Amino acid sequence: MTAVLPRAYGEAVLRAAIRSVPEDFRVEEIPLFEPTGEGEHLLLTVEKRGMNTAFAARRIAAWAGLPEHAVSYAGLKDRHAVTRQWFSVHLPRRIAPDTAALESGDLRVIAAAWHNRKLPRGALAGNRFTLLLREVQGDREAIERRLRDIAAQGLPNWFGEQRFGHDGGNVAAALAMFASEQGGAAARPPRRMRREERSLLLSAARSALFNRVLAARIGDGSWNRGCEGEVWTLEGSRSVFGPEPWNETLAARLAAFDIHPSGPLWGLGPLRAQGAAAALETAALADAQSQALREGLERAGLKQERRALRLVAGGLRWEWREPATLVLSFALGPGSYATALLQELGDVDDASGRPHRSSESA
Repeated sequence: MTAVLPRAYGEAVLRAAIRSVPEDFRVEEIPLFEPTGEGEHLLLTVEKRGMNTAFAARRIAAWAGLPEHAVSYAGLKDRHAVTRQWFSVHLPRRIAPDTAALESGDLRVIAAAWHNRKLPRGALAGNRFTLLLREVQGDREAIERRLRDIAAQGLPNWFGEQRFGHDGGNVAAALAMFASEQGGAAARPPRRMRREERSLLLSAARSALFNRVLAARIGDGSWNRGCEGEVWTLEGSRSVFGPEPWNETLAARLAAFDIHPSGPLWGLGPLRAQGAAAALETAALADAQSQALREGLERAGLKQERRALRLVAGGLRWEWREPATLVLSFALGPGSYATALLQELGDVDDASGRPHRSSESA
């Protein structure tokens, strides 16, 4: 089962429901660049309803009369939502079918422009979210106080449930994969596995270890303030620096959300953190399951990396449309999960069939 995640700001302040309809969960990509207006890659801005990214990519490929690998996208978006995102279609002859032929009740083309490069994964500045919570139960003053705390101090940067599969099964599958690859009398012979499936399981293993470190940092209160021996990440960047002695400059940058404490994305090599930070990370990953995941990732050849422990809910706003209907709007950087915010508010029941007691990718 998926682990129950601790809340950084204390007990739940609400209970609510979301995604009674896809319009309750809206996501819009924030582009990282502007189209050049030339080249042989057609950039489509598409709005889709109740459709996952892979299905939309297949539909676009069929519309263009091309194989699926000719269609690219920057990020995955949830099926149970209304989402706007970019797709690029490689059309060497710069001849595109009429976009009207692509549109339907669950997909429409917002814009189309030529670009000189394929759209790579991760090529977005972030995502804007508008979430509508229904049947809200809880004290309004306590809910708004929690939202103000989140706006002022940030959110734990959890990897969400979608990363771990149904009932957290991807972690168990990763452990089984590592055992079979290692061999031994008790291990089953390794089965042939598609590269995409293996990558998914490696990612789940790494994410589970990161979440365990983040849970420990919430436990000692250092997830959003750092500790001795900290490695820092830059906001809006994967760049890291440190450890270095604590000083007023670091304190000011931390308060301004310019830098964040970090946790390990496990792989080969020594931990970059030192002192108290390294001791905490080592202790959080000392159990037998964590050790098996760490060793499997090292054998797979992944290298040690870092991920921010804290994320910023940019421009967080809220509006009560009715006494029991709350609308939240905010932006997150790429790789962060919108329901990290719901996790800090309370228990949000998902009408699409997924409980939001932790985050979920969008």
